Amino acid sequence: MAGMFATLLGEMSGRNEFSVFITEAQRQRVLRGLFDNYYADTPQEVIFDTSRAWCTRLPTIRQLLPNSRVIACVRHVSWIIDSIERLIRKNSFTPSAIFNYTPGGTVYSRANGLAGSDGMVGYAYDALKEAFYGEDTDRLMLVQYESLVKDPAKVLNAIYAFIGEQPFEHDFGNVSYNADEFDQRTGTPGLHVVRPKVELIERPTILPPELFRRFEKDAFWRDPAANTRGVRVI
Repeated sequence: MAGMFATLLGEMSGRNEFSVFITEAQRQRVLRGLFDNYYADTPQEVIFDTSRAWCTRLPTIRQLLPNSRVIACVRHVSWIIDSIERLIRKNSFTPSAIFNYTPGGTVYSRANGLAGSDGMVGYAYDALKEAFYGEDTDRLMLVQYESLVKDPAKVLNAIYAFIGEQPFEHDFGNVSYNADEFDQRTGTPGLHVVRPKVELIERPTILPPELFRRFEKDAFWRDPAANTRGVRVI
């Protein structure tokens, strides 16, 4: 959805010589119609879309989808990069789309690629900051990994309150999710594997010490003084 949304925006922009015939009202109807048509066969009233790009679209989706909310799942960047590095090493015979299917490189080049502004982690991080310090923080919630694995029931209840839905019981010892076909296609088997039980598992990092420390202070959401707009952080 986020990709199609961006493509439509681009095609209706000034780079298209016929955009002079597209009014602002028409542009908004086309974009709103993208959501209506894509989910036309979905009976559920609440839809979760997992694209990291929505943090950069809060002013837009506020107008198109007034009831929309963004829930950003956050974790220390060092541990995110550690997890991806573990996965790359596990699939050492399969080049990953994360790095444009390029074999080789080092843990340093991979970490730099991930953390760059156009990298998988860096882009999401910058987009989150844009939303965190923007003007639409009333529809933004941050969910910390540590909170989720230590007290999932409390976190889920907070999410339901945020989106205005009634909570219900979950079995946190029997979680089921499968994206094997997508993971295989991206050359990264196991990318979306979720352990059946929600729990905290301590582990040592496989990153070189100075590389791990490079990102230690990037968790800006943990500093109350930085939360100038009162974003919900669970």
